[in-house]
Amino acid sequence: MPMWIVPSLFALCAFLMGWVVLRMLGDAEESYASEYTSDTARQFEELFLFISPAQMLAISRTVATIVFFLLFFIAGDLESVAGFVRGFITGGVGAVGTLFTQRVILKVLKIRRLERFNNQLVDGLTNMSNALKAGFSIQQAFEVVVEEGQSPIAQEFAVFLQQLRVGVRFEEALDDMDKRVGSEDLTLMAQAIEISRQTGGNLTEVFDRIAHTIRERRRIEGKIKSLTAQGKIQGRIVSFIPLVLGGFLYVYDPAMMIGFFRSVSGIVILLIILLMMMCGGFFIRKIVNIDV
Repeated sequence: MPMWIVPSLFALCAFLMGWVVLRMLGDAEESYASEYTSDTARQFEELFLFISPAQMLAISRTVATIVFFLLFFIAGDLESVAGFVRGFITGGVGAVGTLFTQRVILKVLKIRRLERFNNQLVDGLTNMSNALKAGFSIQQAFEVVVEEGQSPIAQEFAVFLQQLRVGVRFEEALDDMDKRVGSEDLTLMAQAIEISRQTGGNLTEVFDRIAHTIRERRRIEGKIKSLTAQGKIQGRIVSFIPLVLGGFLYVYDPAMMIGFFRSVSGIVILLIILLMMMCGGFFIRKIVNIDV
């Protein structure tokens, strides 16, 4: 049996295994890109951000690639198989985390936009109540809020009015806006409008009471935030202490920190620290977030 058959078979198996892995990674990447584009496009539409999802995907891939190679050369090397595997795993974890960072940013932007909407809804209800007292219709009352031009409530009410102009029924347009915004206060307003339209109640008094209820809820939430602000700050400081300490040690003794990052025990310790920081942040968030 020729000696070259065994190495050739081994190389062929390695080539086929690599080809299968690349195909799997390609299919996974294509599926992720398709899901990412559709999901991101929907979230951008909800936030009224007119940015191409394809451009955001390209930016995310570029940043993830940079993070991968940066962490690869910090935690691993090309001199040994163990260094290569260590760097590949560390860089892969960092790259995946970078890809999911954008979703977190979009979620934060959506939460902040919802807070602004709820704060503007109180004044919007008051203006709508005054417009109804002046003899305007409910649709004209919505137009009064849109004319003020305060985003995001003006944007959402403008979409609602546009749907009415193209023939969508009032109930369907109102329900669509309620689902699109996702605000409990707006749900309360939508239910009050529907009940008043069906029973013929005094909608101006209903708007005034809803505005008073929302205003009192905002006051209580503000008091709770002021009482829990110290706990939130303490949690953030404790979370950043390991990062600051690690950065200081890296500047003070780079050789020691590079050896720490390239050792198995160092990577395990870093993963344990990240896990504990995530658990601590989760429990602190659960403690200080109080629903009113």
